[in-house]
Amino acid sequence: MAAITAAMVGELRAKTDAPMMECKKALTEADGDLARAEEILRVKLGSKASKAASRITAEGVVAVAINGGVGAIVEVNCETDFVTKNDDFIALANTTAKLAAEKNPADVAALSALPVDGKTLEEVRSALVGKIGENMSIRRFKRYETGSKLVAYLHGTRIGVLVEYDGADEQVGKDVAMHIAAMKPVALSANDVPADLIEKERSIAAQKASESGKPADIVAKMVEGSVQKYLKEVSLLNQAFVKNDKQTVEQMLKAANTTIKSFTMFVVGEGIEKKQDDFAAEVAAQVAAAKQA
Repeated sequence: MAAITAAMVGELRAKTDAPMMECKKALTEADGDLARAEEILRVKLGSKASKAASRITAEGVVAVAINGGVGAIVEVNCETDFVTKNDDFIALANTTAKLAAEKNPADVAALSALPVDGKTLEEVRSALVGKIGENMSIRRFKRYETGSKLVAYLHGTRIGVLVEYDGADEQVGKDVAMHIAAMKPVALSANDVPADLIEKERSIAAQKASESGKPADIVAKMVEGSVQKYLKEVSLLNQAFVKNDKQTVEQMLKAANTTIKSFTMFVVGEGIEKKQDDFAAEVAAQVAAAKQA
C-alpha cells in the first residue's frame, strides 16, 4: 500500500476541487495512483450530484450582468441558505449571468451547455454539487439587448430587478428598480396585467360581494371596483412612488422626462413549494419504529 502524503492530497484537490477527505479516500482506493484517484473522484462526485438532483432547491441567489445595452438577470437555486453565502456558489451565479448576457442562449438547457474554462456550465454546476454535497439548479434567466439603457437593483441576493428605460438621469432608473423590489408590481401598466390574475381577483371579489346580500347590479359594481383597485395596486405606473407617496410612479417619471420600457423582477424561490419538516411527526415516527423493532 502506497503512502498517501499531504502533498498528494493537495495536488488531487487542486485538480478536482473535491473535499480533502474525499481526495484522501480516493488516493487510498487507487493505491496512490493520481490519475486513477481522479477517475474515482469524478465517479463519486457524479454519483453525489445525481443523488442530490431530486432534492428541492428553494433557496438561492439572483445575479445580474450588464454591459451597455446588453444584460441578463438569473436565478440560481440551492437547498439551504447556508450555501447562498458560499463564494463558489456566488461565482457560479455571476458566471451564469455573464454567459446569459454575452451568448444569448435560447433557454436554460442552451445556457448550461455553454463553455466555461474548458468545461460546460453544466459540468461546473455538477462538480460544485459534488464538492458541496447539495443540489443546485439554474432556474431561469431573462436577457435584454436594447438601444435603451439598463439598470439593476439587488436587494441582498434574494430579490433582483432589471429595468429597461430611456432618460438622462440614471438615478431615476435606479429609484424605479428599487421601487419595484419593494412594491413588487406584476406588470408595467394596468393593461399589461395577465388575464389569469385579473380573473382570479374578479372571482375573489365576486365571492366577497355575493355575501353582502345587495342587489345584483350593486354587486357587479362592487366587483368591478375591487378589480380596478387591484389593477392600480399591482401595475407599476399606477403605484404610489416609494420615495414620494404624493405622486404615482408615472407622475414621477413624467416630471423626470423618463420612460420605463420594461422590467424583470426575480424573487428567489418564488412559486417553488418548500419542504416543510414536521419535527413532532418525525419524532413520533422514530418512536413507533423503535417500538416495532
